[in-house]
Amino acid sequence: MFRNYLLTAWKVFMRRKLFTAINLLCIVLTLVVLMVVTALLQNTFYPSGVEGKSDRFVQMIMIESSHTGKGGQRRGTLGYKLIDQYLKPLKHAELVSASTFPQTIAVYQQDRVSNLNLRYTDAEYWKILDFTVLQGRLYNDEDVAQGRMAAVLNQSTARQLFPGQTWLGQKFSAGGQVFTVIGVVRDEMHVNAFSDIWVPVTSQPSSDYKSQIFGGFMAMMMAHSPEELPALKMEIMAVAKTVQYDDPNLFNVTRMWGDSKLALFARTLLSDKTEEGGAGTLLAGIVTLMLLFMALPALNLVNLNVGRIMERSSEIGVRKAFGATSRQLVGQLVMENVLLCLIGGAAGLLLAAGVLWWLEGSGLIPYLQVHLNLAVFGYGLLITLVFGLLSGVIPAWKMSRLAPVHALKGNA
Repeated sequence: MFRNYLLTAWKVFMRRKLFTAINLLCIVLTLVVLMVVTALLQNTFYPSGVEGKSDRFVQMIMIESSHTGKGGQRRGTLGYKLIDQYLKPLKHAELVSASTFPQTIAVYQQDRVSNLNLRYTDAEYWKILDFTVLQGRLYNDEDVAQGRMAAVLNQSTARQLFPGQTWLGQKFSAGGQVFTVIGVVRDEMHVNAFSDIWVPVTSQPSSDYKSQIFGGFMAMMMAHSPEELPALKMEIMAVAKTVQYDDPNLFNVTRMWGDSKLALFARTLLSDKTEEGGAGTLLAGIVTLMLLFMALPALNLVNLNVGRIMERSSEIGVRKAFGATSRQLVGQLVMENVLLCLIGGAAGLLLAAGVLWWLEGSGLIPYLQVHLNLAVFGYGLLITLVFGLLSGVIPAWKMSRLAPVHALKGNA
């Protein structure tokens, strides 16, 4: 019986090729977009690999300063003094790192100039993030304390600057300074880890950065354990009240928060000043948009299936005249819907994997390494199957209850 269902379904698909193609297109496109977008969002907000300790650390890129009496307000990125004087002594933090945002610099080599991203960091940066070292070593506390002109490159940059050469010990000029390569790490695209070149924060030409509350820095603060993270967030908000400015008449109130990547994005996007930064609101919005996106093609699938079943009334009448039961007719029509959904799901999975593979190799997103979320694929396929079943069972049962003479006339 099951074999007959499959053979009949296949013949129906081939007889109505346009209908089959439209149904498959709805299913495939829905699943591909869902899986690709989810994979990119997961890679951004819930990373693994180099940011595998993200369940233990929070980050900060902005502070907000104001004056209760004068009403003045300023919002800007962190200065090194703020991190060094107020964040590094945090009791609930095992490690606190200060690093600049990647900045484009020109690297000079004889008759060639390369525009690359450079990031200044301290030694704690390498202890919070789990880079894969391919050659040499990472600079340490002593290198930072001594202000050594040491540099760590990612693999792609090392190949670009020194093709066919030994990477370690090579020198290059950047920003009027000469650096020596002491290590090479694997390419990474995560926000906190993104750069082409890393050098000690103390190798900057000027030390003026050490006295600034506002500057071009960001901070990562890692708790001793994931359970201690809420206490660390509370401590960060509490220490904001102790920040002192060179001119107290300019600002006397400071607000700052330690955020996860999702909360940081939500706080920046929504200008939220709560402890959670609006992460729940943003996540709910993303989920709602995804469900709405899936609902549109699913409803279209329902309409197509209803129309397809209704136009087969003559076929149903013939089968009933030859003794087919209502259960057999419903089973056949539902089997066709389920089989179509499964074929579309398999095609969607393969196409989504191909799209992500293309994105990794295209260079549109530098150093991208992303994987499919099979759990999301499972939920998406399940929702598609549910809509497929609903769109098949109700009209199929209605048609199967018709008298053969009415079905043969096409009366619903």
